Amino acid sequence: MFTNHFGIEIEFTGITRCQAAKVAAKYLGGTISKLGDYYDTYQIIARDGRVWKFMYDGSLTCQHRSEGRIVDASRKYSVELVSPVLLYREDIDTLQGLVRRLRKAGGFANPSCGIHIHLDGSNHTPRSIRNFVNIIASHNDLFYKALQIEPERMRYCKKMDTWLVHRLNQTKPKTFADIENIWYEGYRENRNQHYHNSRYHFLNLHSFFHGHYTVELRGFNGTLHAGKIRAYVVLALALNHQALTQKSASYRKVQEENERFAMRTYLNRIGFIGDEFKNCREHLYQHLSGNAAWRYGSRENVRSHIRNGGQNNET
Repeated sequence: MFTNHFGIEIEFTGITRCQAAKVAAKYLGGTISKLGDYYDTYQIIARDGRVWKFMYDGSLTCQHRSEGRIVDASRKYSVELVSPVLLYREDIDTLQGLVRRLRKAGGFANPSCGIHIHLDGSNHTPRSIRNFVNIIASHNDLFYKALQIEPERMRYCKKMDTWLVHRLNQTKPKTFADIENIWYEGYRENRNQHYHNSRYHFLNLHSFFHGHYTVELRGFNGTLHAGKIRAYVVLALALNHQALTQKSASYRKVQEENERFAMRTYLNRIGFIGDEFKNCREHLYQHLSGNAAWRYGSRENVRSHIRNGGQNNET
């Protein structure tokens, strides 16, 4: 699960790109250069030679704190951190440490901000890509509630299209070319366009077909909370691993009579096991209803469920 490479984009505001770059350069022991491109990119080359970037993003609402209040700010306060290629075991501490320092410097996320995680797609097959689509589709409602996706961001990370899911499972495409044709079916724009409208889904395959051969997950709110970011990275890697290793995956919606229990058992099944991932699990089901320990809410409800012959005990 943790041998797959990933990259992360973290959107935030509160400090300028220049300030963020200086914080990163000091922490990473790197040097800063300004590229002078449209995105007003600041580039940091770290001690290990890898490149971290801070870029402008026109979709962000720019703000900063002034005299204890959050006020509007100029476009200099639109910041998107773009990481180099990372590995979980080797790099998660560095990523979390940088995030903490950016937060301490005054950075924060507002409802316009998001996080995108790119997963190395080189090991994927047509079958595993279809698995990935089905995994996300079957957990759409649970994931969206657990991650509390901001209404302002919904147009940038839509749920999986029902039509697309059914089409993939009816035709069972055997090649990437066949999946690609289904992915772009119904769109008028040129599929080679960088900002193609198909990319604005929780699971983005446009980056797989016409980008950097990565699978992108876009369904995460912006945050500079290092623990939450770690939980999101682990979730992305676990979902990717499930898609790669599972023989098949159903697209049918999972039963969620107890949301917390459903999420906890699912997370355990895909690798969130033991004390190491306790905080990750808690971050991912803290907004869900129900009881994480008992499927039917409590020990007494379990007894009632059994007495009722296995039917739901509704009161």
